[in-house]
Amino acid sequence: MPNIYQNIDSNKRDTVVIMVAFVAVVSFVGWFIGYYFFGDNGFGFTGLALIVSGISSWVSYYNSDKIVLAISGAHEVTPAQAPDLHNLVENMSIASGIPKPRVYIIYDSAMNAFATGRDPNHAAICFTSGIVSNMEKRELEGVVAHEMSHIGNYDIRLMSIVSVLVGTITLLADWFTRGMFYGGGRRRRGNDSEGGGFLLLIGIFFVILSPIIATLIKLAISRHREYLADSTAALITRYPAGLANALKKLAGANSVIAEANGATAHLYITNPLKNNIGGFMADLFSTHPPIEERIRRLETM
Repeated sequence: MPNIYQNIDSNKRDTVVIMVAFVAVVSFVGWFIGYYFFGDNGFGFTGLALIVSGISSWVSYYNSDKIVLAISGAHEVTPAQAPDLHNLVENMSIASGIPKPRVYIIYDSAMNAFATGRDPNHAAICFTSGIVSNMEKRELEGVVAHEMSHIGNYDIRLMSIVSVLVGTITLLADWFTRGMFYGGGRRRRGNDSEGGGFLLLIGIFFVILSPIIATLIKLAISRHREYLADSTAALITRYPAGLANALKKLAGANSVIAEANGATAHLYITNPLKNNIGGFMADLFSTHPPIEERIRRLETM
């Protein structure tokens, strides 16, 4: 039976593998588009695609928290306005060795929370008013520790960059399909061998599907980071049952948040758009792992 440290190590290794796969998809899409339209100079277009995605990631790095908090309808609260919540966040900040983040509230009866920011020194934790009023202290402590884990593990930075990479791949695929539609590329040259033409068709098929592939990779990363944050939260509090009990409450509650949307759903501790639904396909396209599996892992620690 894996312990807390083994869960953390396993999730870190899995996330590295997934990120390498993500970069490979970006590189292949960039190379193939360059090869299709410019022949043997496809590697130059690969570099251009990586540079564009890098610049986009850098811009989003400095502005993602402001954008997320604004579109979520979050309001910053002071220690005078929410003393108990601030004390809880400060205690978890000391326990995790991370600077105390800013505290925000979404006035919504649904129970949920998320962390955002670019690094531990520029981070914020946002709670719905529903989760603050309905959780017991040890349960809310587990939720705070989970979000502090996202900050300490740099998940907030990672997911911002991954979201930009997904957008970049989608944009590249859109350019490619538009270019094909207007008659550009190697298919006009008519000098490909039969085998080469077959490989070219495979490449075209892959590039067209690349936005779906990229989205699946993004969702896989999001699910792995949730497992890692759960394990790290248990390590911070030394009480896995606190977060497990909180997740049980979240599983049985209506978690739909009025201000939530598909762009920010992966940030929350549980899916804010709909209740967790089982099944392989539902899990594959979910921003979060099955909540029952998260609870089971916590209860075995």
